[in-house]
Amino acid sequence: MMNTRDLEYLVAVAEELHFGRAAERCHASQPALSGQLRKLEDRLGVQIFERTKRHVRITEIGSEIVDRAREVLQQVAEMEKVASAHRDPMVGGCTLGMPPTIGPYLTPLLLPAMQHYLPETRLDLVEDFTDHLEQQLVAGELDLAILATSPTRSILSEIKLYEEPFWLALPNDHPLTLAETVTVSDIDPSELLLLSDGHCLRDQIYEACQLDRSRAADDQGPKTQRTSLSTILSLVGAGAGVTLVPAMSLAGGWVTDAGITVRREHSGTAGRTVRLTYRKGYPRMALVEKLADIVASIVPNTVRPVRR
Repeated sequence: MMNTRDLEYLVAVAEELHFGRAAERCHASQPALSGQLRKLEDRLGVQIFERTKRHVRITEIGSEIVDRAREVLQQVAEMEKVASAHRDPMVGGCTLGMPPTIGPYLTPLLLPAMQHYLPETRLDLVEDFTDHLEQQLVAGELDLAILATSPTRSILSEIKLYEEPFWLALPNDHPLTLAETVTVSDIDPSELLLLSDGHCLRDQIYEACQLDRSRAADDQGPKTQRTSLSTILSLVGAGAGVTLVPAMSLAGGWVTDAGITVRREHSGTAGRTVRLTYRKGYPRMALVEKLADIVASIVPNTVRPVRR
């Protein structure tokens, strides 16, 4: 009879292409693992692996079978999550994704609060681009994600957490530092330093400043499309341009670095809504609601909580 352990052996060998490493990964002896896979091949009536003394190769039909095995194992994992969530949704692991323009600023506030309010929930943090995080949510590789855009996949839903304005970061000698506040219309688009495509912050700045995307390649000054926000801020400090930053980032050490002055954006048009995103039908909704409450309660007064 086929069981999930056999499927785990199958996937491990397919990924490792080595029976010894696969056995070690599965905490099994190599003879036991090899023997179970021989029985599985006999049961299915096909050869899944080509074996030699030096190499293990997966056959064409074997590749299809391994894909099905992964699907079954994912479904089993989902069943286990449903059962675990029914017992106590606040206990166990939770894989949480955030983009790099949120994670570094929210995580230092979130982790101590989680230890206090949800001590039995173990967070596994993932940082990636928004679109990649959505893909991982849909695939079940993430439980939740904190994002700055509404989900684009119909299987996903959201809880709005807080409204976050953008502030303008300027070189100390920039003329706009003479004003207490600025508006986006005061900003010279040719001076703006932006993150790469894939960062939702870049898209939000384009929208707030009503920038013409076709001009981006013709702009003078340093090309910043392959850099991080911290690198862009270093360029601001060096006088190479200006940028808009999320209000939560103002707690970072860069604010006190020589060469940078920050000013509030006055019009209120530059900003973003941060939300907790999850799969519809996610079994641990009590955890989702509690996490949303925690985030809304810990954000600084530079942002406005949506959830009270």
